[in-house]
Amino acid sequence: MQLRTDLRNVAIIAHVDHGKTTLVDAMLRQAGAYGARGENTERVMDSGDLEREKGITILAKNTGVHYLPADGSDAVTINIIDTPGHADFGGEVERGLTMVDGVVLLVDASEGPLPQTRFVLRKALRARMPIILVINKVDRPDARIKEVVDDTYELFLDLDADEEQIDFPIVYACARDGIASLTQPADGSVPDDSTSLEPLFRTLLDTIPAPAYEDGAPLQAHVTNLDASPFLGRLALCRVRQGTISKGQTVAWCRTDGSTQRVRISEMLMTEGLERKPAETAGPGDIIAVAGIPEIMIGETLADVENPVALPLITVDEPAISMTIGTNTSPLVGRLKGSKVTARMVKDRLDKELIGNVSLRVLPTERPDAWEVQGRGELALAILVEQMRRESYELTVGKPQVVTRVIDGKTCEPVERLTIDAPEEYLGAITQLLATRKGRMEQLVNHGTGWIRMEWLVPARGLIGFRTEFLTDTRGTGILHHVFESYEPWFGELRTRNNGSLVADRAGAVTAFAMTNLQERGQLFVEPTTEVYEGMIVGENSRSDDMDVNITKEKKLTNMRQSTSDETEKLVPPRKLTLEQALEFCREDECVEVTPATVRIRKVVLDQQLRGRATARRKHAG
Repeated sequence: MQLRTDLRNVAIIAHVDHGKTTLVDAMLRQAGAYGARGENTERVMDSGDLEREKGITILAKNTGVHYLPADGSDAVTINIIDTPGHADFGGEVERGLTMVDGVVLLVDASEGPLPQTRFVLRKALRARMPIILVINKVDRPDARIKEVVDDTYELFLDLDADEEQIDFPIVYACARDGIASLTQPADGSVPDDSTSLEPLFRTLLDTIPAPAYEDGAPLQAHVTNLDASPFLGRLALCRVRQGTISKGQTVAWCRTDGSTQRVRISEMLMTEGLERKPAETAGPGDIIAVAGIPEIMIGETLADVENPVALPLITVDEPAISMTIGTNTSPLVGRLKGSKVTARMVKDRLDKELIGNVSLRVLPTERPDAWEVQGRGELALAILVEQMRRESYELTVGKPQVVTRVIDGKTCEPVERLTIDAPEEYLGAITQLLATRKGRMEQLVNHGTGWIRMEWLVPARGLIGFRTEFLTDTRGTGILHHVFESYEPWFGELRTRNNGSLVADRAGAVTAFAMTNLQERGQLFVEPTTEVYEGMIVGENSRSDDMDVNITKEKKLTNMRQSTSDETEKLVPPRKLTLEQALEFCREDECVEVTPATVRIRKVVLDQQLRGRATARRKHAG
């Protein structure tokens, strides 16, 4: 086997908000990738609008830097894959790991390993990749570096790492300031024996193996991701495993169905810093983008024409959450900004999403204008709906459900490992919340700082809608993260929402007079002059059952003067629900109407009489 000593391919993996993208920024800056422009750009790899708004990485992206070692040896190209930290985007993590030969595991010096750390590390250990541990944010005032290192060793042992895997180098860093050191600093202080990321670059070259290949082997390039260019059309992002590939070359395209087709590489690009630049040829280990194959899919192989050998397809974890997405069927369809309202348009958009998202599935339902979309978690599906909304689609989205499996003849459902950090005075409230959701406490740690860390195993169903109640009960101070753990037998019925809904009983515009009389019945979601329709949910009832209300009632005019008529009633500001909160709020007989302008919650059956008959039948059957 030959080695390409001038190249390293590495992925950066971590929990959400532990500083992956900030570290990549610092590496790009110190390797001179920014040049004269954009020196102050932050989180440059989070290029999507939603990524910048939510502060999370959704899509795995790659960049390349030319690193010149301080000892004067030859320059090395380091291809860096920035992967998402959220388990809902696990398909992106798995694809990212197929492109690299080693990983940098980033852990916060205060928070330590969290559920998503466990998730991404499990994938890297399974792929037998060398790991560099970077303890980031060592300058945090609440940093506890030694304990976090010990917790990380425990996590490796818990994931059945062998002796070779557990012998990893440790780098201490402050990614925001672009400083790294191999010497452990005092808690809460910046390393004083370094002023750059040089120790991290040096450790990278020493630990991550150079790409290996057989001399004279036929071409094999694995398609791991897709992108699009307004000039070149669909781009296939590939890692070259064996052989060489050139612009203008004719190659064999090994498709997922087993067939092979001859295609020509019309354009080839390689990432350098923040830009893709044209390239003439690429060899083993290179990460390239090729154009000229409009229908190529993730997991397929570009191979030698004379000797086409396909690489194995990329496999990802099974989906755990599903929701029904269909056309907007409300009386207000097409009224506000939404221009894409037909079933054909919605189906075409879902099919387009399947091309680049290997962890998503779209299944038909009984209705021709609705489809069941399955994914890793609520967030991944909510992001898809939000993207479609911004593209002027109008949708009806059902309540998220869990995807069950039959194992040994028993119906099983997904169980999540939930980690909670919260002030210790909320221990009782959190325990009560999770007990009603049939959670089991696994671990309780008191750091002695007034905060506790709890680990629970909870059915995934029980966590749908949990975040809002949790933040309310902990006064917004609690932090929670969860990740898929296993499948367990069906837990039975869960009642996660105690309050019913306030449902509009007629169409019209909301009046302040009606709101004043209704606000003591519960919390309202609408404001005066909002247009409503029969069956639309306008608030949360203070009792457990639903209530049909007239929120369009107007004050009767009279020529009699009263001493109290000029008194002004104070309206309580309505609660504005985001898309995620609306999906959490839904019950089985409710759905969310999503348009570019608004997010509304409504009953699946709008007619008040039909709903009443259905409720009466259920009570009679019960």
